[in-house]
Amino acid sequence: MINRRSFLLRSVSALAVAGSAGLDDSVFASANDKELRADVAIIGGGIGGVAAAIAALRNNLSVILTEETDWIGGQLTQQAVPPDEHRWIEQFGATRSYREFRNAVRQYYKTWYPLNNDSRDNPWFNPGNCSVSRICHEPRVALAVLVSMLASPSSSGRLRILLDTVPVKADTSHDRVEAVTVKNRRDGRESVISSPWFIDATEMGDLLPLTGTEYVSGSESRAQTGEKHAADQADPGNIQSITWCFAMDYREGEDHTIERPEQYGYWRDYVPKLQPEWPGKMLSWTYTQPVTLEPFTWGFDPRPEAENPGFWSYRRLIDPANFTGSSRPAVTLVNWPMNDFLEGPIFDLPEKEIARNLKNARQQSLSLLYWLQTEAPREDGKAGWPGLHLRKDITGTSHGLAKRPYIRESRRIKAEFTVLENHIGTEARSEITGLPPGEVAAQQFPDSVGIGSYRIDLHPSTGGDNYIDIGSLPFQIPLGALIPERIENLVPASKNIGTTHITNGCYRLHPVEWNIGEAAGMLVAFCKERSLSPRAARERELEDFQTAIEKQGIERSWPDPLRTVR
Repeated sequence: MINRRSFLLRSVSALAVAGSAGLDDSVFASANDKELRADVAIIGGGIGGVAAAIAALRNNLSVILTEETDWIGGQLTQQAVPPDEHRWIEQFGATRSYREFRNAVRQYYKTWYPLNNDSRDNPWFNPGNCSVSRICHEPRVALAVLVSMLASPSSSGRLRILLDTVPVKADTSHDRVEAVTVKNRRDGRESVISSPWFIDATEMGDLLPLTGTEYVSGSESRAQTGEKHAADQADPGNIQSITWCFAMDYREGEDHTIERPEQYGYWRDYVPKLQPEWPGKMLSWTYTQPVTLEPFTWGFDPRPEAENPGFWSYRRLIDPANFTGSSRPAVTLVNWPMNDFLEGPIFDLPEKEIARNLKNARQQSLSLLYWLQTEAPREDGKAGWPGLHLRKDITGTSHGLAKRPYIRESRRIKAEFTVLENHIGTEARSEITGLPPGEVAAQQFPDSVGIGSYRIDLHPSTGGDNYIDIGSLPFQIPLGALIPERIENLVPASKNIGTTHITNGCYRLHPVEWNIGEAAGMLVAFCKERSLSPRAARERELEDFQTAIEKQGIERSWPDPLRTVR
């Protein structure tokens, strides 16, 4: 249990650090702030980037961490998506520091919110009591906790966080990255970051093209990977949909209808062009059931007395039943099939096309909200819920949507080792081993640096594929998937590791990304200490590295009874 006074001081420090320019002060900066240096530069402040920073700092490295928005935390914060996790997460199957994050989220509510006694005493307290996550919570709470976890090294000067900052250029020499130029999006100022080590923790693998690191994107062909569910033809532009999430509450008897979105007519009548076919208009309560691919209808009712809330409780962030008093409204996060954007990817395209796709994705989500407020069919025969209220304060934006869209798929390094469906897919492993699904295990990797579990969950894609949602087995994260086939001092720490389009579908979730980032940060520290390349560490000193990460709370294997179908 976290001491209340200690947590209070840490939380106040976190809010001060998160809300001030103090994050931009550092002993690593030169007088003119144009040249920056650190033991490791982590480009990207999402889940993997934060976890990489925690690991590097824990092992006495100085760190520069950049973030493209003004919130670190990626999926958890600026994309507003609470954790998607496996069913054993409360007992095992995550790193020690990820558990500390989860515990601190619960403690934050218990310290600062008026919880009722049942919620306060519940060790598995779920702020939103949602149906999809065991700890569904507000993005601002995740932000406060993450900043708390980085507050001490930031204050001491060992960590510098550059917000609203993106990479724009890289200098390389042979098989090494020498420097990365970053640009502040607010004032246009550029700085050059020099470091012996770089970690790419961006949401879309942005350092890979800048550094000339070999990578793949989109879907591979079955001939390339041998995967049962791979496409007939490779398509680099066939990428899982993005989703521009938003939060809302419901206020009975009030009218909070937004201005009709510019593209509302288009999205109201939009029918996705997918194979297998989508069952009609996207703005409907009927959608494709992800596993069976059959039409499935689910309802929606935001009223507190609703017996079947349907989508309303799916990603609910705040459940009033957890709190004292009656004035707190329920808040839900809209990350639904109806706002998955299928019209095009947002990387490896001309800037104008990317900007257009981002604008259209925002319009799709705003159109969904307007449809919910004005035309959505109700079980009582009425149409629309005008009391639905966009919660701009929850997402921290003026437009009311999340700061960035939810990114499910990235560029991926061409790695020393690539994880295939044949390694972790339930059906594929059963066919390979000849064992029934209930007895089969995922491939065991001798170079494991972590574990995870989730279904292979691919949302409809920009290439016209409907859901690919298939069983997978509790899996390991091989170190070889974190090592580029050529570049020596660049390590991936997000959804950009050596997976395929198919296996990215289960390696992309919150606790797995955290584990990947933490392993990346520890790999850099280990290699620096022993003057090794990651490749050499894997080939010659793997056992020592695995011992080191286990001592710092990274689980490398699953208990035997869990090697079953999820």
